[in-house]
Amino acid sequence: MPYSKRLFPVKLDGYKPLREIVFETIRMAIINQVLRPGERLMETQLADELGVSRTPVREAIRKLELEGLVVMVPRRGAYVAGISIRDIHEVFQVRGALEALAASLAAERITAEELEEMERQLVKEAEETEANNLKSIVQIDTTFHDIMYKASRNQKLMQMINNLQEQLQRFRSASLARPGRSRTALEEHKKIVEAIAARDTKLAEQLALEHIENAENAMILSLEQQGIYYKNE
Repeated sequence: MPYSKRLFPVKLDGYKPLREIVFETIRMAIINQVLRPGERLMETQLADELGVSRTPVREAIRKLELEGLVVMVPRRGAYVAGISIRDIHEVFQVRGALEALAASLAAERITAEELEEMERQLVKEAEETEANNLKSIVQIDTTFHDIMYKASRNQKLMQMINNLQEQLQRFRSASLARPGRSRTALEEHKKIVEAIAARDTKLAEQLALEHIENAENAMILSLEQQGIYYKNE
């Protein structure tokens, strides 16, 4: 289906090439569901909205295809990649195991400074949740979990999480968009921090796993309501 204009002209950054700015802009539009699964990507229209030529847009689409965010359909063009129930389950299954391990290790190894930073993120999250600012909530959620990963002091775990970042960001936005989910997620975060602060490794592990399972359920319900995932894949 054709899309209406939702993107804005890119702003030049003296430190980044134009093609990189265009790539990041389109990528974030997909992750944040401004450009939705199954939506056709028209080079001319995207270039017009972003205020650039078709060349950096074409390069961005090719790069996004390599990342799995875009699919090329023969004789039809480029489309935002769909999301299947299988995709969702597999990513959250892996994420749940890694999050549970990270929380357990963080309960053993976190520093006072890291624990304070997690508390600070909770305050920010509460403020943005009250303001219903989804974009900021997603950013804070990402930072919150990143602090926990770092506190695990396990480089291999952090590398594995990093390999999932593209899918995690896309899924995080969809999950937190579910009405009421951001408030529930905030309460779950608070309990995780309490368990980590108490150095209760088992409880931290259990709460982190339940948090991810709840996030998966919220995402499926959100996408189901919007009708933008592919059930049969």
